[in-house]
Amino acid sequence: MQVDIRKPSELTDAERGAWRAFLAAEPTLASPCFALEFAECCEEARDDTRVLVMRRQGVISGFLPFQAGRLGFARPLAGPLSDVHGVIAPNPHEADPAGWLAQAGIAVFDFHSALAGQRGFACVGGVPDGSWVIDTADGFDAWHAARKAVNPKAMRNIATRLRRLEEVEGGYSFVMADYRPEVFAAMVRLKRDQYRRTGVFDVFSVGWTGRLLQAILKRQSDHFSGVCSSLCVGDEIVAVHVGMASDRLCHYWFPAYEADHSRLSPGVLLLVEMVRTAAAMGHLGVELGPGDYAFKKDLASSQTGLVSGRFTTNSLRGRLVRSSEGFAEACSKAPVGAVGVLPAKGLRKLGRLTGFMAL
Repeated sequence: MQVDIRKPSELTDAERGAWRAFLAAEPTLASPCFALEFAECCEEARDDTRVLVMRRQGVISGFLPFQAGRLGFARPLAGPLSDVHGVIAPNPHEADPAGWLAQAGIAVFDFHSALAGQRGFACVGGVPDGSWVIDTADGFDAWHAARKAVNPKAMRNIATRLRRLEEVEGGYSFVMADYRPEVFAAMVRLKRDQYRRTGVFDVFSVGWTGRLLQAILKRQSDHFSGVCSSLCVGDEIVAVHVGMASDRLCHYWFPAYEADHSRLSPGVLLLVEMVRTAAAMGHLGVELGPGDYAFKKDLASSQTGLVSGRFTTNSLRGRLVRSSEGFAEACSKAPVGAVGVLPAKGLRKLGRLTGFMAL
């Protein structure tokens, strides 16, 4: 085996062709999170973006894109913002990402939303999760009928809110691809307001988040496109979404809405209109990512299994990380009450913050 590490922009034509071929042949890699263009956008936003290229007997056998933090902690593309990640290969279920990383000399690789179907990640035995997916393969009406049969109350509520929206003075409009600068600016403003209200870390406080989304929105091709959608009442923007799409899946990523219009649930209505449009465009689904949110449970058709964990080598850095993990686990099992979970919570918070700071 041979392992090389390069920036996405340094990949050869043969490597780029292999990447696209692997995606086209593997249904589980339909998410735009696996697209070569997404890796290129990450490189525009962060100079620590790298791709591990694996060869077996000289033949390209797989890729693993990642962020190479300054302190030696590698993370998936887009760090904490990544909703889905994994190995890109002809048979990704059998790949050995831990072995690839060790051969490349990468001591620590933290992952939080790796495809559970890829055994190399699932065997770590980390925390299970799932990415919610709205199935539009048979069209919008088929999805709507299926969800109505499973959760009629939720779909009735959506229909009621849509009627209220139609009755609002000035009318409403939905645009799937709305690239006006003021629409993107509205999303950032609304999202930052939400972070302040809820006390959640403001992801736009680090410059690379905005640079990444701007780079994504500039990409428009047959394989990948940035998506900025708006819902307006009259001339007022009441809900915005910024995400991306492959030729198979639309990825729902950064939604935001005006709190003053919350009784209309504009964010949910924008998502429903996105689903309608994505189905009409031939997308197989809308990927909502992980998260224990009621609207995702109400609207999603299924979940794609994800897993969180960490690969470490027997290097000094790897041993230190394992020692800190062991200490946190021991504290959580100690008979000291709620105090025992503090070290583990602290490590998770530290890991997330260092991920945003590209450390």
